[in-house]
Amino acid sequence: MSAQLPILPAILIDDAVRAALIEDFGRAGDITSQATIPAEVQAEAVIRTRQAGRVAGLGFVESAFRQTGGGLSVSVLRTDGDRLKPGDTVARITGPARPLLSAERVALNFLCHLSGIATATAQFAEAIAHTKAHIVCTRKTTPGLRAFEKYAVRCGGGMNHRFGLDDAILIKDNHIAVAGGVAKAVRAAKAYAGHLVKIEVEVDTLDQLREALSEEPDVVMLDNMDPAALAEAVRIAGGRVLLEASGGIAIGTVAAVAESGVDLISSGWITHSAPILDFGLDIEIG
Repeated sequence: MSAQLPILPAILIDDAVRAALIEDFGRAGDITSQATIPAEVQAEAVIRTRQAGRVAGLGFVESAFRQTGGGLSVSVLRTDGDRLKPGDTVARITGPARPLLSAERVALNFLCHLSGIATATAQFAEAIAHTKAHIVCTRKTTPGLRAFEKYAVRCGGGMNHRFGLDDAILIKDNHIAVAGGVAKAVRAAKAYAGHLVKIEVEVDTLDQLREALSEEPDVVMLDNMDPAALAEAVRIAGGRVLLEASGGIAIGTVAAVAESGVDLISSGWITHSAPILDFGLDIEIG
């Protein structure tokens, strides 16, 4: 990876994994493993990818097996952000068979989901690598998993948009409608914001872009514009603000959007609709 990845605090990972394990164990624990496997039986397992892609979420794998108890040993063999080919081993787990099997689904759920986001992001990022544009995520995330899904975006070579409603001002079309116009909304935001708070405003037309530029926001979001309109917006803005293209971004169209000259391209799809990257856990026999 060319950019340094952020570090997810272990306490966030452990809390999320603990909640998932509690949900899975229910009231009586893993009754299948208890019924079929003697407590003293030991096992060794490997986690392998069944598809090519980017890996993200290995910390969740380690946490899941550690928190089930039994003194399981977990060796993580790859690093988040690594490219994988089918059959690559990412982790090896040894120890008591019962807790090993009990943690399997929680570990794989996090790993498959987050790696799917990283893989989808990488596909978009690679499609626009010949341009100056960067792919960024949105707030269209799974409730409770936003920090992790945005981390996965970074693992795939993307960048993060705001994390919530409190870390940047983003004036959308409904704000504009209620506030009474683009310029009025931006002026109100500038009067309210502290010196560290960025202001972005969404526009649907080139006339709205001109109105926004008169108030000097930090970023202008160009919503649902085709590549020709985006290129004209780039010409009009003349480098005075960052320009973000948004709306209906797909892998087949993202390159044309990037080639318009915009700085950022935001996609909700990479977090809310990316397919999983398939991993499996297999017990090694003999």
